[in-house]
Amino acid sequence: MKINILHAGYCTAPECLAIRGGRWRSIRFPAMFALFRHPKFGAMLFDTGYSQRFFDETKQFPSRLYRWMTPVTLHEEDLIANRLSTFNLQLKDITHIFLSHFHADHIASLPDLAWSRFVYLPHALNRLRNSPSSQDLKHAFLRGLIPSDFDSRSREVDMTKPILLSEDYAPFTTGYDLLGDGSIIGVELPGHADGQMGVFARDGDDKLFFFVADAAWLKQSVVENRPPHKMADFLFSDSAAYRQTLGNLHSYYLTHPDTIIVPSHCEKTIRSFENDRQHSL
Repeated sequence: MKINILHAGYCTAPECLAIRGGRWRSIRFPAMFALFRHPKFGAMLFDTGYSQRFFDETKQFPSRLYRWMTPVTLHEEDLIANRLSTFNLQLKDITHIFLSHFHADHIASLPDLAWSRFVYLPHALNRLRNSPSSQDLKHAFLRGLIPSDFDSRSREVDMTKPILLSEDYAPFTTGYDLLGDGSIIGVELPGHADGQMGVFARDGDDKLFFFVADAAWLKQSVVENRPPHKMADFLFSDSAAYRQTLGNLHSYYLTHPDTIIVPSHCEKTIRSFENDRQHSL
């Protein structure tokens, strides 16, 4: 089985918003997704990045403000179908999608993936569904990106059955065996969004990858324990929990230097792996 780190489009925003002390100039934030190819479960994704449907869903106010606040660029070759075709895969070949959370830049291709099962922490979506639609923009949530048959294809993580993690994962102590074979372990990373889930996966060279979603926007934030500007707090479900999670990631980084930590929007990290697409899992 193999793992590949890709992206489907990018948005731009000031660097200083993503990391305290950063520059005021805008930088790119690629919308990362990861491709896992498992010998039993086939091709699977962690998140999906942007798609053309993001633009369809942000044509009207107030959702159009989302597009204005974080301008998005999406080239034809960035579409998830075209990214998958380079691996001789089609959309129908994707068996599972592990969803970190339900912000639009992580789920925009869900309507195109009509054959997949969705795996996620239940409160990641429940709280959004139970909030008034007037709050959607605040939560970067576009309801039109949720397929009509989403519930019938969902496999919510059973949070009553956590597993104890070994010291290899400290300070993270509990997680969820997402496939039942230990190959992909989910952990909750609170703060950025309700029910945000990161995943650990180990490759064939025994390298451990940690996909941390938006628990940090830049790898530098993890390395230096440097959170975003206070202005970003209004984007988070719980700013105090965000800083606690970032602190845990920093502690993990210091004690596990060989683990490859992958934030979902760090261009430097994502580009380094897109230049080498043959990492074995």
